[in-house]
Amino acid sequence: MTAILKVDTIQDTSGNNIINENANTITIGASGDTVDIPSGVTFDVTGATVTGLSAGITMSDSWILDADVTISGSNILLNTSSLVRSSVPTTGFIGTGMSYSSGYFTFPSTGIYQITVYYDITTTTSQDLSLKIWTTTDNSTYNQRTAAYTYAVANVLTSGVSNFVFDVTDTSTHKVGLYYYAVGGGTTKLRGNASQAETQITFTRLGDT
Repeated sequence: MTAILKVDTIQDTSGNNIINENANTITIGASGDTVDIPSGVTFDVTGATVTGLSAGITMSDSWILDADVTISGSNILLNTSSLVRSSVPTTGFIGTGMSYSSGYFTFPSTGIYQITVYYDITTTTSQDLSLKIWTTTDNSTYNQRTAAYTYAVANVLTSGVSNFVFDVTDTSTHKVGLYYYAVGGGTTKLRGNASQAETQITFTRLGDT
């Protein structure tokens, strides 16, 4: 024999709604209430759309220069076959990664992404240098989003960093590229190495847009 309990609302002894069903929406508790989920409870939401709950970091991808790249000029796109997905031993990877073509990165899905660029650089002439993050929202016009300059002393290894959080609402139009700045003359190189991250860009999807 199967017992069925049919109710629209369950209340506590003070008459406050604990569980309420209306138009196929189930409400647990009210504003200001605490819903205590015991340790060890597992939620199975396979095939369901969950609003307001985060699944945590769903994508993390790292790209490196696997060889030195000589640079010169003002805000020039870094377009090189030496920029590759990191294969440095023990590098972590989550989800579907970025795509790279003709100097530009395409995102695998919409979302809020943290983009972080680290670079090692050497120059034979002391000067201000930068590796900047530029983005587009129309797949055409790119705009500078960071301007993290570092002053490099001639023949001394220097490091710099740029960081930007990008709201990607359309993967076909929202893209990113790296642009370098090195106008002081001499020979300037972004350092790259296949076995360790010297110049690197990382993408981390923080959550939904």
